[in-house]
Amino acid sequence: MSTAEIQPAPATADVPELVVGFDLDMTLIDSRPGIQAVWDLLSAETGVPIDSDLVVSRLGPPLTIEMANWFPPEQIDAMVVRYREHYPSHAITGSLPLPGAAESLAAVRALRGRTMVVSAKYTPSVLLHMQHLGLDIDEPVGDLHGAEKGTALREHKATIYVGDHTADIEGARAAGAVAVAVATGPFTADELRAYGADVVLNDLTEFPAWLDAYVLEQRLEALMKRLSGYDKMVVAFSGGADSAFLLAAAARAIGPANVVAATAISPSLPAAELEPAARFADSLGVRHLTPHTHEMDREGYQANAGDRCYFCKAELVETLQPIADEFGMTAIATGTNADDAIAGFRPGIRAAFERGALTPLKDARLTKAQIREASRSWGLETSDKPAAACLSSRIAYGIRITPNLLARVDRAEQAVRSRLTPYGVQNVRVRDLGDAGSIEIDRDLLDRVDHEPLIAAVVAEGFPAARLDPRGFRSGSMNERLKNPEKYR
Repeated sequence: MSTAEIQPAPATADVPELVVGFDLDMTLIDSRPGIQAVWDLLSAETGVPIDSDLVVSRLGPPLTIEMANWFPPEQIDAMVVRYREHYPSHAITGSLPLPGAAESLAAVRALRGRTMVVSAKYTPSVLLHMQHLGLDIDEPVGDLHGAEKGTALREHKATIYVGDHTADIEGARAAGAVAVAVATGPFTADELRAYGADVVLNDLTEFPAWLDAYVLEQRLEALMKRLSGYDKMVVAFSGGADSAFLLAAAARAIGPANVVAATAISPSLPAAELEPAARFADSLGVRHLTPHTHEMDREGYQANAGDRCYFCKAELVETLQPIADEFGMTAIATGTNADDAIAGFRPGIRAAFERGALTPLKDARLTKAQIREASRSWGLETSDKPAAACLSSRIAYGIRITPNLLARVDRAEQAVRSRLTPYGVQNVRVRDLGDAGSIEIDRDLLDRVDHEPLIAAVVAEGFPAARLDPRGFRSGSMNERLKNPEKYR
């Protein structure tokens, strides 16, 4: 069967995009000082006694409901207008982010998710608070309370809603979202739990850890469901952390006898990668094959323009197709993850897609960090393995690729790594810039090691000159030198 004819597993095996909604007052921010100041100002203006301490002890419901406690019905609309006139000048600067607010928003971002605020507060006031505190929210929504919040949450496909009020639990329920309650508002943890919150946290400082665990569980479940939809599978196994995790997951999902690991042998594979790859596949009980690929025979690959990876990945998938046919495999899968899909231009991903290769990790929205975390929990030795892109990624675009250049880079990197092993080095790259080798090492080592022996080691392997990059190791740094990356997306 041609991989071009393979149909993806049913969409039910995937997880939806992560969209997390947050309430504002007493969930993300403590707005009580500013709100109290506005109520005190209204009281002074109107002569109406208002217990502002009581007001801020029960934040959550719409402003009109609280106004009705202090003013007759015919004055409520006018008082709301006056309140909102005073709010920007007296309520914004007094508000503070609650502990864990910024970290919670960052946790959603790290998982490639989107954030929104759904609040009963006047929408322009929501925006002012976000801007003043520098809280990065994708979608601010105001003027909604209780179950009404479910409308906005459903519209933006939020799967989690975080709030401090029982009304926030109602909003989450109305949207079919997970109701996460924080006991930083008017209700205790026990009261929130009794009202039906799915998760109760003391405050937002506990949210990132909960979110990481919850989302990882959801995505791993989606991955295993997707893999289980195939009888047999060839995994393009480079030996790196991503493809190693995919290989282990496939072996778990459909059994090691139904999985083949294929590590392509070519001048672009670092020599040190092959033996560990074979050992890892053997530890899983998976058949390990080492087909030779001939990307060097493709003019587009040798030319080394921005689309070089397209020709490499095309060669790989086309080489694996006969293997899949020979072993009756119904799928070829690569270790592309969710981060890869948005990380700059990736013509290799397009080449694999055009040839029917599957991307189960990406489809399950698994990020690089999640793959490493799951690998650790599974006891995989590759969990902390440094990134090891093909050797051609070290050659500056426009320099024609030859086996000799790749071998020189490989030798130079091994020489540098051997000298830095006592320092616990993780990442080493020697970039071939044509007139010199650019040495990239972990940034924290730059001021701790003597540069001269490293430069000498690279020159000894045939480079005309060498220098250390003061910015340290950066994955894909060669892409910074490409003049028109959009051309190759």
